[in-house]
Amino acid sequence: MSKILVIGATGYVGGRLIPKLLEHNHQVTCLVRDIRKATARKWASGVKLVEGDVLKPETLADAFRGQEIVYYLVHSMTSGGGSFQDLDRKAAENAGQVASAENIRRIIYLGGLGRRQSGQSAHLSSRHEVGDILRESGVPVTEFRAAVIVGSGSLSFEIIHHLVNRLPVMICPRWVYTRTQPISIADVLRFLTEAVQKEESSGKTIDIGGPEVLTYKDMMIEVGNVLGLKRFMISVPVLTPRLSSYWVNLVTPIPASLARPLIEGLKHETVRENDLAEKIFGFETIDFRQAAERALVKTKAHQVETAWIDADSNTRLTEIDSTHIMTDKREVEVSAPAEILFHTVSSLGGENGWMYADRLWKLRGFIDKQMGGVGLRRGRRHPVMIDVGDALDFWRVEEYEPGKQLLLRAEMKVWGQAWLEFKVDPLGPNKAKLVQTARYYPRGLFGHLYWFSLLPIHALVFRGMAKALADKAEKIHTQHRSRGALSYEDRQ
Repeated sequence: MSKILVIGATGYVGGRLIPKLLEHNHQVTCLVRDIRKATARKWASGVKLVEGDVLKPETLADAFRGQEIVYYLVHSMTSGGGSFQDLDRKAAENAGQVASAENIRRIIYLGGLGRRQSGQSAHLSSRHEVGDILRESGVPVTEFRAAVIVGSGSLSFEIIHHLVNRLPVMICPRWVYTRTQPISIADVLRFLTEAVQKEESSGKTIDIGGPEVLTYKDMMIEVGNVLGLKRFMISVPVLTPRLSSYWVNLVTPIPASLARPLIEGLKHETVRENDLAEKIFGFETIDFRQAAERALVKTKAHQVETAWIDADSNTRLTEIDSTHIMTDKREVEVSAPAEILFHTVSSLGGENGWMYADRLWKLRGFIDKQMGGVGLRRGRRHPVMIDVGDALDFWRVEEYEPGKQLLLRAEMKVWGQAWLEFKVDPLGPNKAKLVQTARYYPRGLFGHLYWFSLLPIHALVFRGMAKALADKAEKIHTQHRSRGALSYEDRQ
């Protein structure tokens, strides 16, 4: 058993790694920026949560103190406030310095494959630079380097999946023929977990990948085969990363701000350059088709443990002057039990839609994506279940009290900050009140113009949504009673 600190615990890999570490009886501490977001995770009760930020070195010492091994799983590509390369650099410097001061025995870092060469993309260059900075701290580093991670909710795999699923004919630029070595998320987690006991991995840079070297075209064809879809691909000599990112932004849930740095990296091969994985760990990795089948089965069954959408977008929060907040408040009495009404509220978003004026919501999502926002296609992790930190289309769950309250923070482009809150108050056995409140804090003149210019539309949409939620809850309650299901009153 080791004392382990995980940085990046609420991310795609970190959120799946922690249960594996707990299964091996390690004593796990997680450094998180927002404890509220982390406490909603299933593994939260088994770990120690410490609030801190790798960009704020003064917040790190308590989390690092007394630890033996640190997992560094941070990537700043979704952060705002500067280029992700600068943020990655600063975060690694801070973590390395504190790790050295607190006598950490080893850092385990997940970086990226790819040869170091001139013209290398900013994304791959940053991944390599972070490994170098962590080593400069003097703490021994185990650096795993991976390319495309294949798993439900993986950013790279989601791009491939959505392109194949939505486009019967694809215009393929040159990067589609770049070779890479994809690896299953299950194998990535196994390498990371077993590294704790493999002391010989300390101080090593270990390239990991599946058994096949494939092009992105190969992967798209294989995903199409798994889905039972025949796809036609037309090669073109051009289509720059910028244009490609706009195309991905249009067709998939991934915004251009994330797609572009990834696509820029696709110009370079990402293939293993050493065989240390076999020499030190000695297990066989699964092939791409098997990894894709697993990922797609979990996606279809809504069993996605973590996803790229778990990372906050580049929404930048500012200090709020409460006297300047603008509100739209709606109250509706509903002839249905509070639990049914709240279930209806917490099912908003994704494939379920927003109950009223869905075409306007879709138009707003389309406009947001064209402006570089996240848009509506991000969906939700599960059609019914919800946790703090979950994404609901272009909202983020900020507060969640089952049966009582749901607070969403806007991550679309709004020239300020916006929230949408739902509260459900029971008024009797089969009666409840819905309080729906939209709040907006404008930033500058454009923020005020945004609010007042859309005031008539907001009034229409928010009034209609509150009524539609009430009608839906009452309809569900009526259906339950007509089928002979026990009412709320009967169960008391």
